[in-house]
Amino acid sequence: MEKDNMPKYIAIEGPIGVGKTSLARKIALEFGHDLCLEDPDDNPFLQSFYENSQKYAFATQIHFVMQRSQQINTYFSDDLIEGKIVSDFIFQKEDLFAELNLSADELKIFKEVKSKFYDSYPKPDLLIYLQASPKRVYERVKKRGRAYEEQISLEYLEKICEKYTEFFFNYSESPLLVLNVDDVDFVTNQIDYEKVRDCLQRDIIGKEFVNLSPSFF
Repeated sequence: MEKDNMPKYIAIEGPIGVGKTSLARKIALEFGHDLCLEDPDDNPFLQSFYENSQKYAFATQIHFVMQRSQQINTYFSDDLIEGKIVSDFIFQKEDLFAELNLSADELKIFKEVKSKFYDSYPKPDLLIYLQASPKRVYERVKKRGRAYEEQISLEYLEKICEKYTEFFFNYSESPLLVLNVDDVDFVTNQIDYEKVRDCLQRDIIGKEFVNLSPSFF
């Protein structure tokens, strides 16, 4: 695909460990987009959350909201409106995780606090949802070996995957490309990456689903 034909703002979403950041980096390198990445390592509450989610969920989510607000100002200000950006998240993400991890009272306060930081957000020209089974996601999380993710359980990942499925079933804000990546390794396998990249050539209107098949040598 020609660089000029690529969507200007591409967002990539999916459960923990599915490969969002790796794909965003590859797209940015090949097509010259700026990278707008999550920075979970910067969240001082994240490891504590995985050890005691009930106690630290609220603080963890509020810190991510502060990070999102800063990213909106840095990457999506009016003078950067024509820039090309690829991100490894969407701004609705914090609501999904808040609904999953917060109590009803905490969720109400969370939404009130969030509205003080931002109440609108940029919408992608193309949204890519990397879909994978909880078991495969769990394997990938364990393989990358991040210390603060050691406590992540398969049960928690099942809940995350279910939450994403529900969200994207009703999603209509941007063109949506759903890629099932259970059987491909686009991080280390160039042929698999090219399969993913070639899907971006599709003229996505509404929602499109693609099941990617593994490469054989």
